Amino acid sequence: MASQTDSTDPGDLPAPATQAGRAGLDALLARPGKALIALDFDGTLAPIVPDPEQARAHPDAVPALAALAPKVAAVAVVTGRPPGVAVRHGGFAGVPNLEHLVVLGHYGAERWDAVTGTVTAPAPHPGVAAARAELPGLLDRVGAWQGTWIEEKGRAVAVHTRRASDPQAAFEALREPLTDLATRHGLVVEPGRMVLELRPPGMDKGVALLEYAREIGAGSVLYAGDDLGDLAAFTAVDKLRASGTPGVLVCSGSEEVTELRERADLVVDGPSGVVRLLRTLAARLA
Repeated sequence: MASQTDSTDPGDLPAPATQAGRAGLDALLARPGKALIALDFDGTLAPIVPDPEQARAHPDAVPALAALAPKVAAVAVVTGRPPGVAVRHGGFAGVPNLEHLVVLGHYGAERWDAVTGTVTAPAPHPGVAAARAELPGLLDRVGAWQGTWIEEKGRAVAVHTRRASDPQAAFEALREPLTDLATRHGLVVEPGRMVLELRPPGMDKGVALLEYAREIGAGSVLYAGDDLGDLAAFTAVDKLRASGTPGVLVCSGSEEVTELRERADLVVDGPSGVVRLLRTLAARLA
């Protein structure tokens, strides 16, 4: 069982509940110049809100990242959002001490580098546009759940049920038809917190995190996430641990995703808890 903290003292560094987590944190503190700090965006740096377009980073997230970033090898935001959206909603551009922040958007398919302010990306998968064109008709056939809506994500498309009259019932009713639709167009369905996302196979946070950690030669990795899509990143940290790179798994606490809590070394109290952890690390590495 992962330990949980709601401490407001930035000097009180919580202890991971697992031996692997403690080893990862010890390695990070011993050699911060080789450490990679990687974080999900929604639910981790930004509170979950009914409309994702209204999501914004916790007001103390950017200052905490700016305090920590110069003391570690790299800071990466790993998100399913387009990187430009995450940059705008996070307020990451043009921030002193975040010049080398990287946003691995669309699960690593697109990358924004703060040092250049540019996004690099391959061509999009044609199945996304084809599936998107069929979604309105599919939702009508399933029952036109009031409040269910489609989010355009460029290289992916998502159906949200959080604003439906019965969010969980809508979520369950849509899983099978959306999976069938995705399969017909060469896509996969990724379930999340009252959202079902259709995206190309091979795009996940684990692949993105593993490739970036290896690219920079990370000596330790801390990853924080809150949703089912972050399980792949947790698995990537496990792979790094198995190959000799220590790591820490942090869950941005949510009762909606028990699987993540059970696998985490450390559970914090949502985005505010993540911010406290980042501030504490920055203070310890002063």
